Amino acid sequence: MIRPDGGPPRWFCPIECGQPLKSSPTLLFLPGVDGVGLGLTLHHKALGKAFEVLCLHIPVYDRTPFEGLVKFVEETVRLEHARNPNKPIYLVGESIGGCLAIAVAARNPKVDLVVILANPATSFGRSKLQPFLPILEAVPNQLHNGLLCLLSVLTGNPVKMAMVGVEDRLPSRLKIGKLYQNLMALLHSLSVVADIIPKDTLVWKMKLLRSAADYANSCLHTVKAEVLLLASERDRLLPSRDEALRLKSLLQNCTVRNFKGNGHAILLEDGVGLLTAIKGTSKYRRSKRIDFVSDYLPPSTSEFKSFFEEAYGLLLYAAGSTMFSTLEDGKIVKGLAGVPNEGPVLLVGYHMLMAFDIYPLGEGFLREKNIMVRGLGHPDLFTGKLEDSSNEFAYADWIRVMGTVAGTASNLFKLLSTKSHVVLYPGGARESLHNKGEEYKLFWPDQQEFVRTAARFGATIVPFGTVGEDDLTHLVLDYHDMMKIPIVSDYIREVNSKATRIRDNSKGEVANQQVYIPGVLPKLPGRFYYLFGKPIKTKGMEDMLRDRENANQLYLHVKSEVENNIAYLLKKREEDPYRSLINRTIYQALHSPSSNVPTFDP
Repeated sequence: MIRPDGGPPRWFCPIECGQPLKSSPTLLFLPGVDGVGLGLTLHHKALGKAFEVLCLHIPVYDRTPFEGLVKFVEETVRLEHARNPNKPIYLVGESIGGCLAIAVAARNPKVDLVVILANPATSFGRSKLQPFLPILEAVPNQLHNGLLCLLSVLTGNPVKMAMVGVEDRLPSRLKIGKLYQNLMALLHSLSVVADIIPKDTLVWKMKLLRSAADYANSCLHTVKAEVLLLASERDRLLPSRDEALRLKSLLQNCTVRNFKGNGHAILLEDGVGLLTAIKGTSKYRRSKRIDFVSDYLPPSTSEFKSFFEEAYGLLLYAAGSTMFSTLEDGKIVKGLAGVPNEGPVLLVGYHMLMAFDIYPLGEGFLREKNIMVRGLGHPDLFTGKLEDSSNEFAYADWIRVMGTVAGTASNLFKLLSTKSHVVLYPGGARESLHNKGEEYKLFWPDQQEFVRTAARFGATIVPFGTVGEDDLTHLVLDYHDMMKIPIVSDYIREVNSKATRIRDNSKGEVANQQVYIPGVLPKLPGRFYYLFGKPIKTKGMEDMLRDRENANQLYLHVKSEVENNIAYLLKKREEDPYRSLINRTIYQALHSPSSNVPTFDP
């Protein structure tokens, strides 16, 4: 691919991508200055499951002007659109490829495009590369290789690039050895750069960059496609962080995610999963509109590790969760044997303070039963109302990757129709953001709709209780305290004025779902306890539960079971010799870190 072949630009499909899922959309990768088209090497396997991937390759000595490249990509886009008019087309543009993606999107407003920009070169006029062209033309051929090596080092974060494939679980000796091997391979690869970009090609690329940036900037206001922009805060070639702010204000539908430790070649560095970013920002869809149920892609092994070990590993360790379930004969056992393996299953329970309970619950089902529990979250987590241009890839993105969907009746309907395991917290935000003295108190609405929805699909309802929030944090400032602080109260009012009201028809306390972040202080961690009650089968009860009174009786029974489970755990946890973090740590030190720490006998 680095040898001159006299051919024009062309597309290729990486072998590593394999066979995509049925009805997968097409993804066109538009490379950076190198033009080789291998910038997605680290992402081929992941993307290949969700997309039909085509990468653009521009031969070394090709001199197609920018307008010619735009027309070449545009022709492919129009052919794909004609072939599948109801599916979106993804344009992933890196650096100069980002300018190319913007230009194609601007010229094809009627085509359903999703544009993903990775440090786009639209900021070339304000970059360190701008005054580089006259110097480059004057540099003797003997110094060209050294200059290219310097540029290659500046392009990415060498440590981040060398960390690819180095697992945190490895012992320090093996980790250092693997890192050293990667660094040596990286340095060796720099010598290949001179073959990919000889001097006259580099001069041409710099001129191409300038014309690409000018072209893209002139048509930003006409781009109607939805855009995801990945920006590196340590980009030493382009002011990508500032450019993200500018593009966010100019593009009609732009979502920004910032990455603090990454350089210009963000797609070749460790810690950035392109498919993860697409899923986490709700950009993956197979038709004109996203369907959070049918378009869902289960998390990969690396995403599981990133979420449960890196992002929330400390919480899982501190919580030291232990789970119990109830068999059909009423016997309580340790583990999840009492929860049905086959769906649809509706897990209905109490929401801990700040929703700390959801992470150990999801991890426990994956570890013990290999079941992905789908959650129902606040709709504002999916509308972008809580975002700003400085957002990093964080909490809201991760829960979307892990399968949480907006808490609406239609989504619950769809999840149960696909025989999923769904966790539902009827108390919602009012329960998870409760006030002082309201620990373990249920705030459920009067409506019993989830009971009738479950019955429609013959779902099994499993009431469950959780305790331990008072073992992890101390609530210092609740909603009433916050509203007494002038500046803070104004901010809370502003946030809630923009928030989606999901229970406008509810009455009582549950209707008072104010969104805010309570003031909490950490404690020396105790332990989280979960008790899943006796399964309640609704199969065959469809006719009976159409009657509102019968549905209400079952609803009250489920609520009573949740309260009984909480009361049971509050009493029994006093018998747990390993309730304290210190005792659990000592036990694991004497045994093995992966040992299941004992608890009370149910």
